[in-house]
Amino acid sequence: MKKYPKLLLSLILDAIGYASFVIPVIGEFSDVIWAPLSGYLMTRLYKGKSGKVAGVITFIEEALPFTDIAPTFTLMWLYTYVFKTKTK
Repeated sequence: MKKYPKLLLSLILDAIGYASFVIPVIGEFSDVIWAPLSGYLMTRLYKGKSGKVAGVITFIEEALPFTDIAPTFTLMWLYTYVFKTKTK
């Protein structure tokens, strides 16, 4: 997948994660389904060790009540394409 379509998908996935804030009580129950799914999607979207670590972080962030405020998919995109230095 190319760089900018992956950014768009990351923004969409973060928006889905934020949807639990729309309905405060019921939304937190939706995290029971979204937490493992988002962790899995993170590992599929971003390969390697950093993708696995981000998948675990995403799972924990979404699973714990009232902690899903960080845009983890977008932050991972920034790490991968902006801040990460390439090794030679």
